[in-house]
Amino acid sequence: MGGERPNGLFFAGDLGQRIFQTPFSWKSLGVDVRGRSQTLRINYRTSHQIRMQADRLLGPQVADVDGNVEDRRGTVSVFNGPSPGIRVFETREGESEAVGEWLVDRNDEGLTPHEIGIFVRSAEQLERATEAAGKSGLPFKVLDEHVEPTTGQVSISTMHLAKGLEFRAVVVTACDDEVIPLQERIESVADDADLQEVYDTERHLLYVACTRARDNLLVTSVAPASEFLDDLRG
Repeated sequence: MGGERPNGLFFAGDLGQRIFQTPFSWKSLGVDVRGRSQTLRINYRTSHQIRMQADRLLGPQVADVDGNVEDRRGTVSVFNGPSPGIRVFETREGESEAVGEWLVDRNDEGLTPHEIGIFVRSAEQLERATEAAGKSGLPFKVLDEHVEPTTGQVSISTMHLAKGLEFRAVVVTACDDEVIPLQERIESVADDADLQEVYDTERHLLYVACTRARDNLLVTSVAPASEFLDDLRG
């Protein structure tokens, strides 16, 4: 695309949102950005409270396979909002009821259904999300691979489909132990390096889901909860 022009390509990205296991190296293809990059520090999309809490899932620095290091300290958001809620329930029914009430409260505050998103780790948890949405009485839609929210409907999807979406209010539900990080992935690894990669990408998945929220965020689980919720609480 850049032809022979110097500085003919511009890349923008967020290492904290790398959610697929295999790292990608630009340097291996002859594109070396080391020493030529800078970190953008102003967040226009997510409230200070949500950004600060979600950042607890990641370290102060994130590095890629080419040695580029992104220092996440010093970032500021341009607006404030309510503190995110993190709740652990004894039963699935209790979780569904609470999420349904939370959705009703957001709707009563003036949010329309399409300004609300619900995310779960995998397709296996979609039923829990639809149960919770059903408790609210609000219309909802489970997004497919086309990821097209519909006016007048709450959007429900897996975390992998969350990238690129944005809602004023988000529920990340079913964050149970063995759901995130996904036990199947942990059991499939052969060495410590692969295990660390699994944990990193699972953290990034939850980070992506949480940062789809602009103003309001609720994260829920049924006990025992994911260990990541302890990190979120700080």
